[in-house]
Amino acid sequence: YEDIMYAYENGLMIGVSDTEFAPKATLSRAMIVTILYRLEGEPAFMNDNIFTDVEAESWYEKAVVWANGKGIVNGYGDGKFGPNDPVTREQMTAIMYRYAQYKEYGVSVNEDTNFLSFEDVFEISEYAKAPMFWALENGFIDDINGWLYPTDNACRATVATFFHRFCELLETLSVAETEAE
Repeated sequence: YEDIMYAYENGLMIGVSDTEFAPKATLSRAMIVTILYRLEGEPAFMNDNIFTDVEAESWYEKAVVWANGKGIVNGYGDGKFGPNDPVTREQMTAIMYRYAQYKEYGVSVNEDTNFLSFEDVFEISEYAKAPMFWALENGFIDDINGWLYPTDNACRATVATFFHRFCELLETLSVAETEAE
């Protein structure tokens, strides 16, 4: 509840209606990029749209074009982004990882952590290994009884939790930097 309220009150996510959030509903790739775009303050940055499946003037076009221009999303290749495809847990962590890199936040992973203890660690796609481990180490995502479910779709509640934890960590880091000055 707190994670969803944080995402809602900070304008990152809105409900599916005036009275419903649909926490168990799947989030699309366009939706997660739009949340990041909102977090960034909807910058006026505009690059060329390289994706043939991202419709001009759609509600997500600016967000996808901005995220691609900043190296946060790459798409599937062959000119496809898949804006309506469900975002998986590993895609979510990879997008957030690249966003953290874009913002020049630390994304190192402790090499002493035993990631082999997770039952499905070998199901993580190669591109998503460092992002998944980074997200786990920082508490942005949790395992579920030793399982990571990297290729499962990320539900709205999971994404809200990730963003809440991510933003809280950034706030903590900002306060620590300010106090150090």
